[in-house]
Amino acid sequence: MALIELFDLHVTYNGHNNGSGMAALGGVDLAVEDGELLCVIGPSGCGKSTLLNVLAGFIAPTSGEALLDGRPITGPGPDRAMVFQDAALFPWLCVNGNIDFVMKIDRRQRAERVQVRRELVSLVGLEGFEHVHPHELSGGMRQRVAIARALAMRPRVLLMDEPFGALDAQTREHLQDELLRIWQQTGTTVVFVTHNVEEAAYLADKVAVMSERPGRILKLVDVGCGRPRTRLQPSVCDVKRRLLEILPTSVGPNGSACCTTESGGD
Repeated sequence: MALIELFDLHVTYNGHNNGSGMAALGGVDLAVEDGELLCVIGPSGCGKSTLLNVLAGFIAPTSGEALLDGRPITGPGPDRAMVFQDAALFPWLCVNGNIDFVMKIDRRQRAERVQVRRELVSLVGLEGFEHVHPHELSGGMRQRVAIARALAMRPRVLLMDEPFGALDAQTREHLQDELLRIWQQTGTTVVFVTHNVEEAAYLADKVAVMSERPGRILKLVDVGCGRPRTRLQPSVCDVKRRLLEILPTSVGPNGSACCTTESGGD
């Protein structure tokens, strides 16, 4: 049995199109194995973020099933953590304070919190910045804090909604490598939404390619490349080509999927 299972998942938002509702997801079937790194890619507005929000428990499906370890997802829980495009850190807290925050909510003892903070700061490569506040950090460093804060919840599933989308190309590639290192060390299941075909081909074990809205899975592509891999190795380039052939979009020069329909419900 897969860790995450979606069966004929539909989500419709009310209050759109003169009150008739807007279908964001139109029958998603998907399985994600424990420890897998799955990328989800598709045109803007196809429901990728809606899919993550269902997995996080922020949105209830209109119909169909979303299961985690065989049990229905009925709301948020500490077994799932979300990392957004914006790091969304607390500006009044330093790096340690932001990581500590979720553990205080979980009422963990101070000794445990100190140990976990040290481990996570080392894991994301922020030694020496423990007492620095978000406005003093680069965008890439803020995203590292966001990842550390999410991992402090000890989640089984890390949900990532275009976490590197706003970063420059060099920082983005560096954080892709950091994510792979962290994923391999922790064994956490990752569901990673991206518009970037190259990013998906480089990172993923499998890539779920979504249709235009209402979103469904057009194809689940098994990347099949060994690790470690490089961005320019022939097998990775072949995966990128296969994804481009499946995507129902035009594609920009940087390999990002460009929307051909009106954006919304992404």
